[in-house]
Amino acid sequence: MTRSSTPRPRTTTRAAVCTAAALAAALTACSAPGESSDDTKASSGPIKVAVVNAQSGQLSSLGDWEYKGAKLAVDEWNKKGGIDGRKIQLKLFDDQGDPTTGTNLARRLVSEKYVAMIGTAESAVTIAMGPVLQQAKIPNITSGQSDGLVALKSPYLFLNGPTSTTYDSTLAQHLVKDKGYKKIAMITNNGSFGKGEHDAFLKAVKGLGVNPSTDQVVTTDQKEFSAALTKIRAKKPDVIFIGSEEVEAGLIVKQARDLGITAPFAGAAPQGTPVFIDTAGKAAAEGTIVSSPYLSNDVSDASKKFAAAYETAYGKEAELHGAKAYDGANILLTALKTSNGAVGAELADAIRDTRYKGLLGDFQFDETGVGITKTTIGVIRDGKLVAQPQQ
Repeated sequence: MTRSSTPRPRTTTRAAVCTAAALAAALTACSAPGESSDDTKASSGPIKVAVVNAQSGQLSSLGDWEYKGAKLAVDEWNKKGGIDGRKIQLKLFDDQGDPTTGTNLARRLVSEKYVAMIGTAESAVTIAMGPVLQQAKIPNITSGQSDGLVALKSPYLFLNGPTSTTYDSTLAQHLVKDKGYKKIAMITNNGSFGKGEHDAFLKAVKGLGVNPSTDQVVTTDQKEFSAALTKIRAKKPDVIFIGSEEVEAGLIVKQARDLGITAPFAGAAPQGTPVFIDTAGKAAAEGTIVSSPYLSNDVSDASKKFAAAYETAYGKEAELHGAKAYDGANILLTALKTSNGAVGAELADAIRDTRYKGLLGDFQFDETGVGITKTTIGVIRDGKLVAQPQQ
């Protein structure tokens, strides 16, 4: 299999350098941090897994979907006996969508001896947590998509979805080649997610010979967008690329329609969510073009089964983020099973070695930690994300 060019830490015993008289203490005293026998495998007691995601604030919907998806997977495993008879203990932590809070939570996961983390959905928070988790050798399966996650080059960070490069190159190809759009406007925010979307889409459309007619950048806490939208309206674009999370993107689209802008919007995963559609309004969101690895709950027998189980458990309809977390949790638990409950570097290697057929596709992690590299094009029709009809 492909291995990272970045050296991957391996768990090794160093007892050979210790004296026989000190053998009882060798595994601790003569081991580097994260290399004691307890750090390699724990043979009894529950397996502690953390879910870290926003449960409050503007991004709380993401955190709710993610937790529900991960919990569904964990509950299924626990009903079947867990990992070799050991139950998986899943605990939810609220990062509030804040990098500083996330960093503090990362330190807490270390002190409370969690073996792995699922989350976050917010790239900026995951990036902030990354160095702490890497130093502690805690594998992290995240659903963030910013290329900044890959730039961390952490052997303990794994993406359970595509990066912005994949989302936006697929989208740009569709807009320019399939739809024939020439006048493309852009509006993105200045956060980690928005910047990643901005840079990936700009590179993709320029590579196809199109220069955006206008490129507007807003802030992550902005609520009123008339100045930027008025500039976009003046350019009379064929389509407007939007790089912003669900709530902000919905506000932008709603205000654009109020200003008389009729051009369709196009974007990545956030624009396919119920929160985006509800915030923008069903009529305003109609026709939005979406690049996503998970267009609906009806694409396969596996997705139908997942959606039915999700609705039974929570009384709500499943969507992309729940599916991503469900896949991510199953990948982690599969790796724990195949590694006999390993932790640290050995668990990270087991995740990297896992081949998993998931709801989003066939997972195989590359040297950058990305597990899946494909999206397809959908469109919002009558308040739902559906597959784009073939042209």
